[in-house]
Amino acid sequence: MTIVGGSQSRLVSTISFLQVTGGVIVIQAQLPPFSDTLQFIFDTGSSGISLDSSTVKYLGLQAAYTGQLIRGVGGIREVPMLQNKSLKIGQLHADSLNFYVNDYTVLTSIYGIRIDGVIGYALLSRFIVQVDYEKQQMNWYTPGPFVYPRNGHLLQPQINKLPAYRVHIKDMKADSTTMMLDIGAGLNLLFSNRYLAKSGVLDSTRNYWTTSGEGIGGQIDLRLTVLPKFRIGPYRFKKIPITLFEDPYNATNFPIWSGLIGNDLLRRFNIVLNYPNKEIHIRPNRYYYEPFDYSYTGMELYLINNHIEVGFVAPSSPAALAGIEVGDQILAINKVIAGSLDDYKAELNHAKRKITLLYKRANKIETVEVRVIRIK
Repeated sequence: MTIVGGSQSRLVSTISFLQVTGGVIVIQAQLPPFSDTLQFIFDTGSSGISLDSSTVKYLGLQAAYTGQLIRGVGGIREVPMLQNKSLKIGQLHADSLNFYVNDYTVLTSIYGIRIDGVIGYALLSRFIVQVDYEKQQMNWYTPGPFVYPRNGHLLQPQINKLPAYRVHIKDMKADSTTMMLDIGAGLNLLFSNRYLAKSGVLDSTRNYWTTSGEGIGGQIDLRLTVLPKFRIGPYRFKKIPITLFEDPYNATNFPIWSGLIGNDLLRRFNIVLNYPNKEIHIRPNRYYYEPFDYSYTGMELYLINNHIEVGFVAPSSPAALAGIEVGDQILAINKVIAGSLDDYKAELNHAKRKITLLYKRANKIETVEVRVIRIK
Protein backbone atom coordinates (compact mmCIF):
# COMPACT_ATOMS: atom_id res chain seq x y z
CA MET A 1 0.00 0.00 0.00
CA THR A 2 1.28 3.49 -0.88
CA ILE A 3 0.26 6.70 0.83
CA VAL A 4 -0.46 9.45 -1.67
CA GLY A 5 0.72 13.04 -1.32
CA GLY A 6 3.89 14.93 -0.40
CA SER A 7 7.50 13.96 -0.99
CA GLN A 8 8.45 10.27 -0.96
CA SER A 9 9.71 9.03 2.39
CA ARG A 10 13.47 8.52 2.50
CA LEU A 11 15.55 6.04 4.52
CA VAL A 12 17.90 7.97 6.81
CA SER A 13 19.21 5.32 9.20
CA THR A 14 19.32 1.55 9.72
CA ILE A 15 20.36 0.26 13.14
CA SER A 16 20.42 -2.99 15.08
CA PHE A 17 18.75 -3.32 18.45
CA LEU A 18 18.89 -5.49 21.55
CA GLN A 19 15.89 -7.12 23.20
CA VAL A 20 15.65 -7.70 26.94
CA THR A 21 13.00 -9.15 29.27
CA GLY A 22 9.54 -9.18 27.69
CA GLY A 23 10.93 -8.32 24.27
CA VAL A 24 11.60 -4.69 25.29
CA ILE A 25 13.78 -2.94 22.69
CA VAL A 26 17.01 -1.15 23.59
CA ILE A 27 18.77 0.99 20.96
CA GLN A 28 22.06 2.86 21.02
CA ALA A 29 22.41 6.59 20.39
CA GLN A 30 24.68 9.53 21.08
CA LEU A 31 24.02 12.94 22.58
CA PRO A 32 26.18 15.43 20.65
CA PRO A 33 28.75 16.77 21.27
CA PHE A 34 29.49 13.78 23.52
CA SER A 35 30.90 10.65 21.88
CA ASP A 36 29.63 8.25 24.58
CA THR A 37 27.32 5.49 23.35
CA LEU A 38 24.09 5.62 25.34
CA GLN A 39 21.36 2.96 25.61
CA PHE A 40 17.72 3.95 25.27
CA ILE A 41 14.50 2.00 25.65
CA PHE A 42 12.36 2.41 22.52
CA ASP A 43 8.96 3.18 23.97
CA THR A 44 5.63 4.02 22.29
CA GLY A 45 4.27 4.28 25.83
CA SER A 46 6.31 7.44 26.45
CA SER A 47 4.91 10.81 25.40
CA GLY A 48 8.33 12.49 25.42
CA ILE A 49 12.03 11.68 25.46
CA SER A 50 14.18 11.37 28.57
CA LEU A 51 17.60 10.81 30.10
CA ASP A 52 18.68 9.04 33.26
CA SER A 53 19.70 11.42 36.05
CA SER A 54 23.04 9.69 36.62
CA THR A 55 23.83 9.90 32.89
CA VAL A 56 23.10 13.63 32.97
CA LYS A 57 25.42 14.02 35.95
CA TYR A 58 28.15 11.95 34.24
CA LEU A 59 27.98 14.18 31.14
CA GLY A 60 28.16 17.30 33.28
CA LEU A 61 24.82 18.68 32.09
CA GLN A 62 22.57 20.95 34.14
CA ALA A 63 18.82 20.28 34.09
CA ALA A 64 16.26 22.81 35.34
CA TYR A 65 12.80 22.39 36.84
CA THR A 66 10.07 23.93 34.67
CA GLY A 67 6.96 22.41 36.26
CA GLN A 68 7.01 19.36 33.96
CA LEU A 69 5.12 16.37 35.43
CA ILE A 70 5.31 12.75 34.32
CA ARG A 71 2.83 10.00 35.16
CA GLY A 72 3.34 6.26 35.24
CA VAL A 73 1.90 3.14 36.83
CA GLY A 74 3.70 3.89 40.10
CA GLY A 75 2.97 7.58 40.55
CA ILE A 76 3.26 11.19 39.38
CA ARG A 77 6.38 13.28 39.80
CA GLU A 78 7.88 16.60 38.74
CA VAL A 79 11.06 16.22 36.68
CA PRO A 80 13.78 18.64 35.52
CA MET A 81 14.31 19.37 31.83
CA LEU A 82 17.22 19.65 29.39
CA GLN A 83 16.12 22.00 26.62
CA ASN A 84 17.07 22.12 22.95
CA LYS A 85 19.39 19.10 22.75
CA SER A 86 20.30 16.84 19.82
CA LEU A 87 20.38 13.07 19.38
CA LYS A 88 22.23 10.89 16.88
CA ILE A 89 20.91 7.39 16.02
CA GLY A 90 23.14 5.82 13.38
CA GLN A 91 23.02 8.29 10.48
CA LEU A 92 19.95 10.05 11.88
CA HIS A 93 20.43 13.47 13.50
CA ALA A 94 17.54 15.10 15.37
CA ASP A 95 17.75 18.47 17.06
CA SER A 96 15.54 20.78 19.15
CA LEU A 97 14.68 17.95 21.57
CA ASN A 98 13.59 18.68 25.13
CA PHE A 99 14.61 15.80 27.43
CA TYR A 100 13.09 15.31 30.83
CA VAL A 101 15.40 13.78 33.42
CA ASN A 102 14.38 10.84 35.58
CA ASP A 103 16.08 8.23 37.76
CA TYR A 104 16.23 5.00 35.74
CA THR A 105 18.25 2.97 38.24
CA VAL A 106 15.29 0.62 38.55
CA LEU A 107 15.24 -0.02 34.78
CA THR A 108 18.91 -0.97 34.88
CA SER A 109 18.09 -3.36 37.75
CA ILE A 110 15.12 -4.90 35.92
CA TYR A 111 16.83 -5.44 32.56
CA GLY A 112 20.36 -6.13 33.73
CA ILE A 113 21.98 -3.59 31.38
CA ARG A 114 22.68 0.11 31.63
CA ILE A 115 19.62 2.21 30.66
CA ASP A 116 20.49 5.84 29.87
CA GLY A 117 17.09 7.04 28.73
CA VAL A 118 13.78 6.44 26.98
CA ILE A 119 12.84 7.44 23.43
CA GLY A 120 9.15 8.15 22.90
CA TYR A 121 6.72 10.38 21.02
CA ALA A 122 8.94 13.48 20.97
CA LEU A 123 11.19 11.72 18.45
CA LEU A 124 8.85 9.08 16.98
CA SER A 125 6.43 11.79 15.81
CA ARG A 126 9.07 13.08 13.38
CA PHE A 127 9.76 9.84 11.50
CA ILE A 128 8.41 6.62 10.06
CA VAL A 129 10.01 3.76 12.00
CA GLN A 130 10.08 0.18 10.72
CA VAL A 131 10.77 -2.46 13.38
CA ASP A 132 11.86 -5.94 12.26
CA TYR A 133 11.93 -8.25 15.29
CA GLU A 134 13.23 -11.19 13.27
CA LYS A 135 16.37 -9.35 12.14
CA GLN A 136 16.48 -7.18 15.29
CA GLN A 137 16.79 -4.25 12.94
CA MET A 138 15.14 -0.83 12.78
CA ASN A 139 14.80 1.53 9.79
CA TRP A 140 14.12 5.24 10.23
CA TYR A 141 12.48 7.16 7.35
CA THR A 142 11.51 10.75 6.78
CA PRO A 143 7.73 11.38 6.62
CA GLY A 144 6.01 10.97 3.27
CA PRO A 145 4.39 8.35 1.01
CA PHE A 146 5.45 4.91 2.23
CA VAL A 147 5.04 1.43 0.76
CA TYR A 148 4.03 -0.98 3.53
CA PRO A 149 5.00 -4.68 3.44
CA ARG A 150 2.47 -7.05 1.88
CA ASN A 151 0.25 -9.48 3.81
CA GLY A 152 -0.12 -7.30 6.86
CA HIS A 153 -2.83 -5.10 8.32
CA LEU A 154 -2.98 -1.32 8.58
CA LEU A 155 -4.21 0.02 11.91
CA GLN A 156 -5.49 3.57 12.15
CA PRO A 157 -5.04 4.29 15.85
CA GLN A 158 -5.79 7.38 17.84
CA ILE A 159 -2.46 9.10 18.39
CA ASN A 160 -2.44 11.90 20.93
CA LYS A 161 1.22 11.49 21.89
CA LEU A 162 0.38 7.87 22.79
CA PRO A 163 -1.08 5.38 20.25
CA ALA A 164 -4.36 3.68 21.17
CA TYR A 165 -6.44 1.19 19.19
CA ARG A 166 -9.77 -0.59 19.61
CA VAL A 167 -9.42 -4.33 20.22
CA HIS A 168 -11.74 -7.22 21.13
CA ILE A 169 -11.47 -9.40 24.23
CA LYS A 170 -13.59 -12.27 25.53
CA ASP A 171 -14.02 -14.21 28.75
CA MET A 172 -17.53 -14.28 30.26
CA LYS A 173 -18.68 -11.90 27.54
CA ALA A 174 -17.28 -10.22 24.46
CA ASP A 175 -16.13 -6.63 24.76
CA SER A 176 -14.65 -4.04 22.44
CA THR A 177 -12.26 -1.70 24.20
CA THR A 178 -9.49 0.78 23.45
CA MET A 179 -5.95 -0.01 24.61
CA MET A 180 -2.62 1.76 24.32
CA LEU A 181 0.05 0.12 22.16
CA ASP A 182 3.12 0.15 24.41
CA ILE A 183 6.29 -1.31 22.92
CA GLY A 184 8.16 -0.28 26.08
CA ALA A 185 6.14 -2.62 28.34
CA GLY A 186 7.56 -6.13 28.78
CA LEU A 187 4.25 -7.97 29.10
CA ASN A 188 1.30 -9.10 26.98
CA LEU A 189 -1.74 -7.18 28.20
CA LEU A 190 -2.17 -4.92 31.23
CA PHE A 191 -5.66 -4.05 32.55
CA SER A 192 -6.72 -1.77 35.38
CA ASN A 193 -8.90 -3.27 38.10
CA ARG A 194 -11.36 -0.43 37.60
CA TYR A 195 -11.98 -1.47 34.01
CA LEU A 196 -12.41 -5.11 35.00
CA ALA A 197 -14.87 -4.24 37.77
CA LYS A 198 -16.97 -2.09 35.47
CA SER A 199 -16.90 -4.32 32.40
CA GLY A 200 -17.42 -7.69 34.08
CA VAL A 201 -15.33 -9.22 31.32
CA LEU A 202 -13.35 -11.60 33.53
CA ASP A 203 -14.90 -14.46 35.47
CA SER A 204 -14.81 -13.46 39.14
CA THR A 205 -14.13 -17.07 40.20
CA ARG A 206 -10.91 -17.43 38.24
CA ASN A 207 -7.49 -17.94 39.84
CA TYR A 208 -4.95 -15.12 40.21
CA TRP A 209 -1.22 -15.19 40.97
CA THR A 210 0.57 -12.37 42.77
CA THR A 211 3.69 -10.70 41.40
CA SER A 212 5.21 -7.23 41.35
CA GLY A 213 6.38 -4.54 38.98
CA GLU A 214 8.25 -1.26 39.13
CA GLY A 215 6.85 2.18 38.36
CA ILE A 216 7.78 5.83 38.82
CA GLY A 217 6.83 5.67 42.49
CA GLY A 218 8.48 2.32 43.23
CA GLN A 219 7.28 -1.28 43.52
CA ILE A 220 3.63 -2.02 42.70
CA ASP A 221 1.49 -5.10 43.27
CA LEU A 222 0.33 -7.01 40.20
CA ARG A 223 -1.85 -10.06 39.59
CA LEU A 224 -1.55 -12.58 36.78
CA THR A 225 -4.24 -14.62 35.09
CA VAL A 226 -5.17 -15.86 31.60
CA LEU A 227 -7.57 -14.28 29.10
CA PRO A 228 -9.32 -16.82 26.82
CA LYS A 229 -9.51 -14.70 23.64
CA PHE A 230 -8.05 -11.48 22.27
CA ARG A 231 -8.11 -9.90 18.81
CA ILE A 232 -6.25 -6.94 17.31
CA GLY A 233 -7.28 -6.20 13.75
CA PRO A 234 -7.79 -9.61 12.07
CA TYR A 235 -5.26 -11.37 14.32
CA ARG A 236 -6.56 -13.63 17.09
CA PHE A 237 -4.86 -15.02 20.16
CA LYS A 238 -6.07 -17.58 22.70
CA LYS A 239 -5.16 -18.14 26.34
CA ILE A 240 -3.06 -15.00 26.75
CA PRO A 241 -1.32 -14.38 30.10
CA ILE A 242 -2.44 -10.95 31.32
CA THR A 243 -1.49 -8.61 34.14
CA LEU A 244 -3.91 -6.71 36.39
CA PHE A 245 -3.22 -3.81 38.74
CA GLU A 246 -4.94 -1.17 40.86
CA ASP A 247 -3.78 1.91 38.87
CA PRO A 248 -4.39 4.59 41.54
CA TYR A 249 -2.80 7.26 39.32
CA ASN A 250 -4.85 6.25 36.24
CA ALA A 251 -1.83 5.60 34.04
CA THR A 252 -4.13 3.56 31.77
CA ASN A 253 -6.38 6.59 31.18
CA PHE A 254 -9.61 4.88 32.30
CA PRO A 255 -12.45 5.10 31.21
CA ILE A 256 -11.10 6.22 27.80
CA TRP A 257 -8.74 3.22 27.72
CA SER A 258 -8.90 -0.09 29.54
CA GLY A 259 -5.18 -0.84 29.64
CA LEU A 260 -2.25 -1.45 27.35
CA ILE A 261 -0.85 -3.96 24.87
CA GLY A 262 2.80 -4.69 25.68
CA ASN A 263 5.74 -5.83 23.62
CA ASP A 264 5.58 -9.50 24.62
CA LEU A 265 2.56 -9.59 22.31
CA LEU A 266 3.53 -6.86 19.82
CA ARG A 267 6.91 -8.49 19.12
CA ARG A 268 4.96 -11.21 17.30
CA PHE A 269 4.54 -8.71 14.47
CA ASN A 270 6.98 -6.72 12.40
CA ILE A 271 5.73 -3.17 12.82
CA VAL A 272 5.81 0.13 10.97
CA LEU A 273 5.09 3.17 13.14
CA ASN A 274 3.89 6.00 10.91
CA TYR A 275 2.97 8.66 13.44
CA PRO A 276 3.05 11.53 10.88
CA ASN A 277 0.21 9.80 8.99
CA LYS A 278 -1.43 8.35 12.14
CA GLU A 279 -0.98 4.76 10.95
CA ILE A 280 0.60 1.60 12.34
CA HIS A 281 1.16 -1.42 10.11
CA ILE A 282 1.50 -4.90 11.65
CA ARG A 283 2.55 -8.09 9.90
CA PRO A 284 2.89 -11.46 11.69
CA ASN A 285 6.47 -12.70 11.94
CA ARG A 286 8.01 -16.03 12.96
CA TYR A 287 7.24 -15.31 16.63
CA TYR A 288 3.50 -15.07 15.96
CA TYR A 289 2.86 -18.73 16.88
CA GLU A 290 5.46 -18.88 19.65
CA PRO A 291 3.86 -20.19 22.87
CA PHE A 292 3.14 -17.69 25.62
CA ASP A 293 5.01 -17.92 28.91
CA TYR A 294 2.73 -19.34 31.63
CA SER A 295 5.47 -20.06 34.17
CA TYR A 296 5.27 -18.75 37.73
CA THR A 297 7.59 -18.97 40.73
CA GLY A 298 6.43 -15.86 42.59
CA MET A 299 9.87 -14.26 42.73
CA GLU A 300 11.42 -11.40 40.78
CA LEU A 301 15.13 -11.04 40.08
CA TYR A 302 17.04 -7.74 39.82
CA LEU A 303 20.59 -6.62 39.09
CA ILE A 304 21.70 -4.76 42.23
CA ASN A 305 25.31 -3.55 42.72
CA ASN A 306 26.45 -5.92 39.97
CA HIS A 307 24.85 -8.90 41.75
CA ILE A 308 21.66 -10.68 40.74
CA GLU A 309 19.36 -10.70 43.74
CA VAL A 310 15.82 -11.64 44.65
CA GLY A 311 13.87 -8.38 44.82
CA PHE A 312 10.38 -9.75 45.49
CA VAL A 313 8.80 -12.94 46.80
CA ALA A 314 5.02 -13.36 46.70
CA PRO A 315 3.43 -14.83 49.85
CA SER A 316 2.55 -18.54 49.56
CA SER A 317 4.22 -18.73 46.13
CA PRO A 318 6.50 -21.62 45.10
CA ALA A 319 9.54 -19.43 45.85
CA ALA A 320 8.21 -18.54 49.30
CA LEU A 321 7.38 -22.18 50.08
CA ALA A 322 10.95 -23.12 49.11
CA GLY A 323 12.31 -20.59 51.62
CA ILE A 324 13.60 -17.97 49.16
CA GLU A 325 13.86 -14.49 50.67
CA VAL A 326 14.26 -10.95 49.36
CA GLY A 327 17.97 -10.13 49.24
CA ASP A 328 19.16 -13.65 48.41
CA GLN A 329 21.99 -13.45 45.88
CA ILE A 330 21.56 -15.88 42.99
CA LEU A 331 24.76 -17.71 42.04
CA ALA A 332 23.32 -20.31 39.66
CA ILE A 333 20.04 -21.67 38.33
CA ASN A 334 20.19 -25.26 37.12
CA LYS A 335 23.39 -25.50 35.04
CA VAL A 336 23.63 -21.76 34.36
CA ILE A 337 26.42 -20.46 36.60
CA ALA A 338 27.34 -16.76 36.90
CA GLY A 339 24.84 -16.01 34.16
CA SER A 340 23.31 -12.72 33.10
CA LEU A 341 19.96 -11.56 34.41
CA ASP A 342 18.29 -12.62 31.14
CA ASP A 343 20.00 -16.04 31.35
CA TYR A 344 18.56 -16.64 34.81
CA LYS A 345 15.11 -15.38 33.86
CA ALA A 346 15.09 -17.73 30.87
CA GLU A 347 15.69 -20.67 33.22
CA LEU A 348 12.58 -19.67 35.19
CA ASN A 349 10.38 -19.67 32.08
CA HIS A 350 9.61 -23.40 32.04
CA ALA A 351 6.29 -24.26 33.63
CA LYS A 352 5.58 -27.56 35.34
CA ARG A 353 9.12 -28.44 36.34
CA LYS A 354 11.49 -27.95 39.24
CA ILE A 355 14.57 -25.74 39.11
CA THR A 356 17.64 -25.83 41.32
CA LEU A 357 18.79 -22.52 42.81
CA LEU A 358 22.24 -21.90 44.24
CA TYR A 359 22.10 -18.76 46.34
CA LYS A 360 24.02 -16.83 48.96
CA ARG A 361 22.49 -15.46 52.18
CA ALA A 362 24.49 -13.90 55.03
CA ASN A 363 27.75 -15.26 53.54
CA LYS A 364 26.34 -18.79 53.52
CA ILE A 365 25.76 -20.67 50.25
CA GLU A 366 22.63 -22.81 50.00
CA THR A 367 20.89 -24.95 47.38
CA VAL A 368 17.13 -25.34 47.05
CA GLU A 369 14.60 -26.70 44.59
CA VAL A 370 11.76 -24.43 43.47
CA ARG A 371 8.67 -25.66 41.66
CA VAL A 372 7.68 -23.68 38.56
CA ILE A 373 3.91 -23.82 38.20
CA ARG A 374 1.69 -22.91 35.26
CA ILE A 375 -0.85 -20.10 35.54
CA LYS A 376 -4.21 -20.96 33.99
